Amino acid sequence: MLPFFNKSHFNFVLFINHKLRLMKVLVTRFIVFILIIIASIHLYQEEHSLKNKHWTYEGETAPEHWAEIEKDSDCNGRNQSPINIVEINTQLVEKAKDDLNIHYSPFTFINSVVNNGHSIQFNFERGDSLQYKNKVYHLAQIHFHEPAEHTINGIRYPLEIHLVHANEDNSYTVMAIVAKEGIESDIFEFLESFLPIEVNDEKTIHEPLDLTTLFPKDKSYFSYKGSLTTPPCSESVDWIIFKEPIIVSVEEVLKLKKNMPKDNYRNEQPLNDRIVELHLR
Repeated sequence: MLPFFNKSHFNFVLFINHKLRLMKVLVTRFIVFILIIIASIHLYQEEHSLKNKHWTYEGETAPEHWAEIEKDSDCNGRNQSPINIVEINTQLVEKAKDDLNIHYSPFTFINSVVNNGHSIQFNFERGDSLQYKNKVYHLAQIHFHEPAEHTINGIRYPLEIHLVHANEDNSYTVMAIVAKEGIESDIFEFLESFLPIEVNDEKTIHEPLDLTTLFPKDKSYFSYKGSLTTPPCSESVDWIIFKEPIIVSVEEVLKLKKNMPKDNYRNEQPLNDRIVELHLR
């Protein structure tokens, strides 16, 4: 005997199943919609956060992230600085073809000292200049990296001084002097007499300084085409790195260190197809 068949009950079951399937679809779509919204918010927050971040020397804003942070920079370019200079791989330039002429005066005035949060920077009034590759560049400022940014034959010195010269074409010639620890340096004693200085502070100086006393006795140098070592990492720099280090005291190195971020240097960048020249003087 066949069981009793209730058509209305069957239709009710079909109706409930249909509603459940419809609800399942709606819930699934709602969950997908919420996940898309959450992902979009997260992406917006990441992009917004990245825009508001300022480059530093550590953590999420360290040199390896500069290209992400500074979207319009050259930090991911092929001609970046600093580099490791391997002397046996350099190209020797004849003295007759040496086109660097430094015009420094003992009466050029330091305008001010600034702690910009990245380094200690001394700004100069118009006076000192150099001529390189038939162009004149005027000294704008000097600043410091501790330890050194450029390495020579794999050696990273405790300190590197950058003497930044600019011309009217917004290109630069930067002379770099590395330093090792030893006896006290008179010029460093003078410069550090204006320290300490807090981050974002500036002190007016307006005193003369003979920067010729900063250079090593041996004026031989390496040269190559590179970039600024901080964002925007512009690839418009002729680098001159003196081969011989100068000597400063441990105390002078430590005093600078107290006024700058720890390890304010950029890592070695690929040389790619660039040539490093050696000028013996």
